[in-house]
Amino acid sequence: MEKITKNDVFGFVKPSLDAHVLGILNISKLITDCGFEALMASSKIVKFLDQPTEENFSVLKKWLLDNKITRLGFSYRLDPGDAKTKFDQLFSFLKKHELLGNQIKSLYFAGLPEAGKKIKKDYGDQVLVFWGDENSVESLEKIEIPKDLIPKNIKEVSAYDEERLIFAKKIIDSGEYLNRKPIDRSGYEDFGTKSDSIAKRISYVRKNKQLPLIRVHVGPYDKDYAKALRDFQEWIKILAQDGWLDILSIGSSQLSQSDFGLDWKDKPNGGGVPINSEQDLINIYEASRPMLVRTYAGTKNVPQLAELYEKTINMAWHALSFWWFCQIDGRGPHTVRYNLDEHFETLKIIADHNKPFEPNIPHHFAFRGADDYSYVLSGLLAAKTAKKLGVKYFVIQNMLNTPKYTWGVQDLAKSRALLKLVKELEDDNFSAFLQPRAGLDYFSPDPYKAKIQLASVSAMMDDIDPLNELSPDIVHVVSYSEGISLATPEIIEESIKITLQAIEEYRQARSKGEVTDMSKDKEVERRTADLVSEVRKIVQIIEQAYPDLYTPQGMYDIFKDGIMPVPYLWEGREEFAEAIKWKTALVDGGMKVVDDNGQPISPSDRVAGIVKDKK
Repeated sequence: MEKITKNDVFGFVKPSLDAHVLGILNISKLITDCGFEALMASSKIVKFLDQPTEENFSVLKKWLLDNKITRLGFSYRLDPGDAKTKFDQLFSFLKKHELLGNQIKSLYFAGLPEAGKKIKKDYGDQVLVFWGDENSVESLEKIEIPKDLIPKNIKEVSAYDEERLIFAKKIIDSGEYLNRKPIDRSGYEDFGTKSDSIAKRISYVRKNKQLPLIRVHVGPYDKDYAKALRDFQEWIKILAQDGWLDILSIGSSQLSQSDFGLDWKDKPNGGGVPINSEQDLINIYEASRPMLVRTYAGTKNVPQLAELYEKTINMAWHALSFWWFCQIDGRGPHTVRYNLDEHFETLKIIADHNKPFEPNIPHHFAFRGADDYSYVLSGLLAAKTAKKLGVKYFVIQNMLNTPKYTWGVQDLAKSRALLKLVKELEDDNFSAFLQPRAGLDYFSPDPYKAKIQLASVSAMMDDIDPLNELSPDIVHVVSYSEGISLATPEIIEESIKITLQAIEEYRQARSKGEVTDMSKDKEVERRTADLVSEVRKIVQIIEQAYPDLYTPQGMYDIFKDGIMPVPYLWEGREEFAEAIKWKTALVDGGMKVVDDNGQPISPSDRVAGIVKDKK
């Protein structure tokens, strides 16, 4: 590999079919923090990866030449066979046009391990493969960024994170988690019936002081739609019978969300379970007894699908994303403004059915480079909106390790700040349930390392509200195989065992003084207080400046005006120019908006400036 120089420009591409962008965003952010330029191709540029025509090739070539890109990365986290095919097309194109070895000095690949192995076997040293378990420093060193250009704050490691990894390794090495038995939740009248609900099940768990409810995202993938549905039925029956899983979260496909009930013809499925009829949903519900069931919201006809989910699967709770899962992230056909209209209409339906709402929101801002204040703010605004529209139950989804190089003390601060601010809204007509989860790109493709990581992040979940033995209410278990392949029932159940064992043993270790009691940690308290104070100030400012804040138009306006910065927004960069113009950087283990000199900007002062400029 030719030595990196300051003149090098990094470019990153991915097929538009693959909605996973977090890995590209993370490495781009790290590279820019080291003083280099990193560019991400828009969906218009990468059309050739979906449809390899000469016209599409020419668009890519122009992008490479115009931006003088010298180091090119390709990412694809869906089917390994498709990944290899699409990468082969890219490689052949670069060779044919004499770009590789001339202008393009290095070529990188990131995807599932099986795909990486295929590419490594065929291309050897011509392609640098990222396996997914590289930390920030390892990633930068792998592409040979000079060590003296890697910022100090990226190199530093949190002592709290190291302590949890040591604790977690003991959990996995002992293997005692394998001897666990499922927790019986069946002691209340409506258990497993159409009258069951997440509120009733949480009430039972609290009364009996049980470990948290477990939710897992489940779904096999197969190009043969009928086989995928048959496999899913079998998986559901296994999980229902074994009794480890409380909430089945259906891993529906992209087409299920965007084109439900239509003739899909030859449209690519995009991964996930191909659910396309009311009967499919009914069959899933019947096979899942006595689990609670939920699924993704649609990306169009969202209110109508919400009603259908209530009718067929007695939806445990609904998740909406407000600004996301539409044109700006390639997940749906709607504009942001129209998306908000549909989501607000759906919130009213959720309220009418007396079901909980989960904001699938904060981590999507984090995926696109937002600061930690915006992470907390977006979750709080969703809660306040839901309450105003009559929603009585709110599920606080809190994705840890996002970005994955965030320090644990900052993760705790973000979690506690969001929890505190939402809990302050509670009254007789509004209750909140905490649901933490691991980050999407957190896990190593090495199963042993991944199991340790799962135990470690599970311990962190218990540190969010450590003095409350009934918290968290729900744990969204991300299976340890996330960095390798889809999780089978066997892997799902082992992941649940690891999670429950880690939480139980961590509580015991804390009570014995064998691990640090994070309820007394002054650094976490300081960071939490800062987040809470600044977010409160921001809410006060924008509530005064936007009289219609808690409406679709109000939510659109604050996003368009840059209240919540998203410097790594994938699409819609012209429409949301005010949101992408802000720079963010990792500062002391957390994400902050910074000036041209890399110095943090006061969040409330920044927002006050935006509002002042609008007048």
